[in-house]
Amino acid sequence: MSLYSLFIYPIIVFGAIVLLAAFFIVKQQTAAIVERFGKFLSIRQSGLHIKIPLIDRVAGRLSLKIQQLDVIVETKTLDDVFVRLKISVQYKVIKEKVYEAFYKLDYPHEQITSYVFDVVRAEVPKMKLDDVFVKKDDIAIAVKTELNEAMMDYGYDIIKTLVTDIDPDAQVKEAMNRINASEREKIAAQFEGDAARILIVEKAKAEAESKRLQGQGIADQRREIARGLEESVEVLNKVGINSQEASALIVVTQHYDTLQSIGGESNSNLILLPNSPQSGSNMLNDMVASFTASNQIGEAMKNNKTKDKE
Repeated sequence: MSLYSLFIYPIIVFGAIVLLAAFFIVKQQTAAIVERFGKFLSIRQSGLHIKIPLIDRVAGRLSLKIQQLDVIVETKTLDDVFVRLKISVQYKVIKEKVYEAFYKLDYPHEQITSYVFDVVRAEVPKMKLDDVFVKKDDIAIAVKTELNEAMMDYGYDIIKTLVTDIDPDAQVKEAMNRINASEREKIAAQFEGDAARILIVEKAKAEAESKRLQGQGIADQRREIARGLEESVEVLNKVGINSQEASALIVVTQHYDTLQSIGGESNSNLILLPNSPQSGSNMLNDMVASFTASNQIGEAMKNNKTKDKE
């Protein structure tokens, strides 16, 4: 190998390395910061770019995508309950403010975390534990508002903040579960009581309706019996039997009909009834005598009242 070759080959290799170092690629949704001798030169967006080797350098790259930072904050509520909140902050670097985002903040995550702690520990102590669950969106809005005002100057846009978890102390959660269970048992007992009361009322209504219908049936039965007796007496009168004899005949007939129906029942209990033909007539005479006596007493009382008025 000649002396010329010994010198030219290293120069070619070095030139190729330098030439390759002049090109660099920036990925989509990324911004590259180029410096010259340590001084800011330009911001390059996605694509293929050229820089002067050994003079210019890519100082850093920033993602323009939406990123998320989860911050866990422990604080105390108004009713002296310690609770842990997980705040999820979604943010991104503003494309037009890449310079501020790169040069003004060294640790943006720590900066955002500090603001989240400050806002949460200022808002949550004003609320009771139950209100923290109900008003978690208010907490998220307060964090977003505070972060936007603070981080906008540094080139960061806060897209959204979310309260993704609220975790009280274990004993507090157990107590809340017991309260919830007791409340549900109370509601269940009320429903059971209402159901039992409805059953009692409906049963009473059914019994009342049954008694009413039963009474109506008995009344209809007696009315039909009276109508039948009346028709029987009229028929007997037409054949020359007077009313008293007809009544006695009907009573005796019903008496024997009753005995026959009792004898026809296999499971009937023993009942002692008079079974002579004269017994029906005696019962009728006793009834007529009692009716006559009651009518005489009524007439006497009416006459006494008339005399008193005079």
